[in-house]
Amino acid sequence: MMKIAVTAASGNLGAAIVKRLVVEIGAENVIGIARTPEKASTLGVEIRKGDYNNKEDFLMALKGVDAVLLVSGMDHPDKRVGQHRNVIEAAKQNGVKKIVYTSIIGAEKGNAFSPIVASNRQTEEDVKNSGMQWAIGRNGIYIEPDLEYVDVYKKKGGIINCAADGKCGYTSRDELAYAYFKLLTNDDLLSGIYHLCGELVSQQQLTDAINKAYQLNLFYKSISVEDYIVERKAALGDFLGTIIGGIYEGIRTGKYELESDFEKVAKRNHKSLDEICRESASETGE
Repeated sequence: MMKIAVTAASGNLGAAIVKRLVVEIGAENVIGIARTPEKASTLGVEIRKGDYNNKEDFLMALKGVDAVLLVSGMDHPDKRVGQHRNVIEAAKQNGVKKIVYTSIIGAEKGNAFSPIVASNRQTEEDVKNSGMQWAIGRNGIYIEPDLEYVDVYKKKGGIINCAADGKCGYTSRDELAYAYFKLLTNDDLLSGIYHLCGELVSQQQLTDAINKAYQLNLFYKSISVEDYIVERKAALGDFLGTIIGGIYEGIRTGKYELESDFEKVAKRNHKSLDEICRESASETGE
């Protein structure tokens, strides 16, 4: 059995992928890499230190590894490409055979989220040119932030953003974790770029699904892109607020209306939005 390492194992997506791999291939075959190893100590696998800014960390962390899952970093776009290259170069030097990268769906130009998408596209090129076997997933928009925000939506009475009638295919970290397990272990999927998302839905359909699962009566209202970015900046700060505004502008302008490759990768259908919302409501006792 090959040894698989997962970077950013203390983060939400990295931890979900580690947990899925443990179920599928056994804890002894999984290595978690984290900038702060103590934060990943509850995952039940070997944890090694790895800071994206420090290539030396990864030269040590990737020793004896057959495949690495590179989880896209969270830093500013101008820093991320170099950080990812530290992992790619360390993997090559260690003789790692396969690299799988968690990229994102989105527009490379035209909105405030585009610089992050563009940095991910550059890492995709670096992965493809690495000389290792490779596969790339482009993640759809996570549903978790909306579901974790339900109490806020209740206070406001509804969901307000700038997406208008645009559609996107929401996904969940658990669904992505299953898809990345497949990308790491199924050689039939090598040398492919895959859109990993669910069914295309509008914000009104999202609102309806949340209402149904949580027994609420929320409304959906679309406002201008400019007004939404101002509101998000006030709530989240300039950097994150601008990014969130850019994501919803991308939905508004159809940048997420793409065909999903999830079924091709996972060999099963993506869970429906209703199913994911219902499971979340059940877990929170709603």
